[in-house]
Amino acid sequence: MNPVRTCLGCRERADRSLLVRVVARDGEAVVDVSATLPGRGAWVHPTTRCAETAVARKAISRGLRADGALGTTGFLAEIAGLDMNDTVGVPSGTP
Repeated sequence: MNPVRTCLGCRERADRSLLVRVVARDGEAVVDVSATLPGRGAWVHPTTRCAETAVARKAISRGLRADGALGTTGFLAEIAGLDMNDTVGVPSGTP
């Protein structure tokens, strides 16, 4: 059985292999593609739709239990670079 995680954006549960890990580094949210960086991590589908939804909902700071708001500009750019298809890994019916 594969580990299951919840996406911060769409809130759908998915296999860990379909999501990317996000961690806080120096006040910024960064993508941890290898899922090996130390610290608390949160998970999001590698699509701009889910990433932007997570930022709009302020779910990243909450999910990482950050003391304040985290910078997300670099995070969104990294996700945009990973976004192969806006529907890959996102369950149908997700807005």
